[in-house]
Amino acid sequence: MADAIRLRSVVALSGRFPVLAGADLTVSDGQVVLLRGANGAGKTSLLRVCAGLLGVTSGEASVLGHDLTAGTGPRRAIRRLVGLLGHDTFLYDDLTVRENVRFSVRAAGHSVRAADAALDELGLGGRLADLTAAKLSAGQRRRAALAVVVARRPRLWLLDEPHAGLDASGRALVDGIVAQAASAGAAVVIASHERGQVEDLAARTVEVGGGRTQDVARPPGREPVLVG
Repeated sequence: MADAIRLRSVVALSGRFPVLAGADLTVSDGQVVLLRGANGAGKTSLLRVCAGLLGVTSGEASVLGHDLTAGTGPRRAIRRLVGLLGHDTFLYDDLTVRENVRFSVRAAGHSVRAADAALDELGLGGRLADLTAAKLSAGQRRRAALAVVVARRPRLWLLDEPHAGLDASGRALVDGIVAQAASAGAAVVIASHERGQVEDLAARTVEVGGGRTQDVARPPGREPVLVG
C-alpha cells in the first residue's frame, strides 16, 4: 500500500508557539488511524498540517504525493483531495442544509448530484434538507458538515472528534461511513480522546502529547472491527 501521509520530525508553529514539536505520522491508503490525546495535545494541528492549512516549519511532510515543505503550491493542491471535518461546521445559517452542502461541494469541483446523495446517506434528505442551518440541532449540523466530506469522496479523510454531538444512531452511521471509505482505499485519520469503539475501528492508535507522537501497541488478539 502507498503512504497517503508521511511526516517525519515535523515542527509547526502557531504564531511563535510550536504546536507540533517533532511529530511523526505514517498512514497508508485504506488504513484507519486514531490520533488519541488530551485537548491541546496537538491532534488538531496534525490534521491541519495534513489538510494543507498549517505550514511546516521544519521536518519532512508528504501528503498524497505532495511535498508540503515546497511552498504554498502543494498545500493548495491537496485541499481538493482531502476531506476535513473540524470542530467548526462552517455552515451558513441563512442557507438551507441542501444549499450549504451543494455550495461547498460545487466549490470543490464536485457535482450537485453527489451532494444530494450524501444528504440522503446522512439522513438529511426530504424536509430536513430544506431547513436553514440556524434551525438545526448540534447533531444535525454535524451530519451536514460530514455530508460535505462524504459527497467529495476524498482520498484522505481527516475527522476531528466526528462523534461530537451525535446520538448512538449517528455515531454508528459515522463508523459505517469510515469503514466504507477505508475499504474503498481511502486513508482515514480520526482525532479523538474517546476510547472503545473508535479504537476498534482503527488499525493503529497514535498517542499525541506535547506536539509529539508515539504509536500505541494494540493488545494481542484485538483486531479492527469493520462496521457496515
